[in-house]
Amino acid sequence: MQSGTQFAQGLRLAMGDSPAWTVEAVRQARYHIVSSDHLFATDNTTLLTGCPDAPLRAGERRLVVVDENVDALHGARIREFFAFNDIAATVLTLRADETVKQWDAVCQVVDAMNDFGIDRRREPVMAIGGGVLTDIVGFAASIYRRGTPYIRIPTTLIGLVDAGVGVKTGVNYSTGKNRLGTYAPATATFLDRSFLRSLDLRHISNGLAEILKMALIRSEKLFGLLESHGPAVRADRFQGSTVDLAGAADAIVAESIHLMLEELQPNLWESSLERCVDYGHTFSPTVEMHALPELLHGEAVVIDMALTTALSTLRGDVTEAQADRVFSVIRALGLPLWNDVLGDTSLLEHALLDTVRHRDGQQRLPLPLGIGRHRFVNDVAPAELREAARLLHSRSRDLSRNTSGEALVSA
Repeated sequence: MQSGTQFAQGLRLAMGDSPAWTVEAVRQARYHIVSSDHLFATDNTTLLTGCPDAPLRAGERRLVVVDENVDALHGARIREFFAFNDIAATVLTLRADETVKQWDAVCQVVDAMNDFGIDRRREPVMAIGGGVLTDIVGFAASIYRRGTPYIRIPTTLIGLVDAGVGVKTGVNYSTGKNRLGTYAPATATFLDRSFLRSLDLRHISNGLAEILKMALIRSEKLFGLLESHGPAVRADRFQGSTVDLAGAADAIVAESIHLMLEELQPNLWESSLERCVDYGHTFSPTVEMHALPELLHGEAVVIDMALTTALSTLRGDVTEAQADRVFSVIRALGLPLWNDVLGDTSLLEHALLDTVRHRDGQQRLPLPLGIGRHRFVNDVAPAELREAARLLHSRSRDLSRNTSGEALVSA
């Protein structure tokens, strides 16, 4: 054998004092995102035939993991659907929120998979719930027998537009947000906006934060939709109760998901760590974990975005008028601009250092350029963070006073 001999595509042998092999392989990914309202209506066949890679046939069985709140509201309908279609469903209900997004929850799912005797190629686990639930189930499926297929049916807005369309799974560890996790795409994600009808408005706002993220870094058009129609679509819980609201809700969701997938698809495994979809996720993991259970995920993300908007204003990349528009839309969507955790600027410095470790030694911090564009920086200093936090706190108090005044006048 000669040095440098190539035996097959991606496999090479180098002969020296001792042989050494180099293996190159491409990790293929294929998954489906299918939209269908009223997914569990007995006359809706989308769940049965909508995904070509995971058909569901009469006589089969499935392990179904359901968020306990979703089960209380929709469990009877879900069970009726499976029974109607002659699917033997074993249902595991699970509490799923950030405070219990831990290894123990993963073990509960793994135990259920083991007890079920799951066929890891032909019986995908089904996860029905918010982003926390689908993250837990996805992680458990990815490590059981080194990979078992799973299907996601998100029931929250943040699950529909963010957690449900990517390939990452994870749970929290110690004080680290999603510190344990894998890259494991679901075979399919089914999007059903009718679930949003039962959400309280705070959780609608929580998902709007991730939509706003895509608008601020990628699309002034999407920002304009949120600015003009966001509050009404929020109040309608994306149900499209009028023609105008239906059109706006469809456009907001479709544009947000499409922009997200445009960013994710070329870089699913994060070989490049300059990811504009990390906007709002530099300081928020630390802020969220330290503020638990006060802040939801999207609320922490939007506070991060408000802080970095203030930072970009100080740098001259965002005008004061643009920043005012951003802050006003945040408030109009029912989201916070400030949390007292930000008053501890040493925490923000710690968050930035942790992000640097996460992003291979550099900040790679996406910052907005105006509205709808972005750039990456590696030179944010502690003094800038302190000044940005002071500016944001001041603007937050100003907006709160103005809003209170308007409420008094209207009353």
